[in-house]
Amino acid sequence: MTKKSLLIKDTTVDERMAIVKESLNFCDGDCDGVDMDDMYDDYIFGRRELADINLEFSRKHAGEVVPNRPSAPRGCMGR
Repeated sequence: MTKKSLLIKDTTVDERMAIVKESLNFCDGDCDGVDMDDMYDDYIFGRRELADINLEFSRKHAGEVVPNRPSAPRGCMGR
């Protein structure tokens, strides 16, 4: 099975919207203080690659401590 490219040049706007929606559903779209829908607009509309957006997010939020909240669902990226 061949994996489809996620690059802007290889996808349509509709495909990119589906990719983001599927990804956000996978992690419940729950990142405290981050509007995940808006975060990926540049990818959806072909302005920035997904990897660049994720790298920027990682650089901004690397090492942040998320309080242990046993009753809360796990948030973005498994935190």
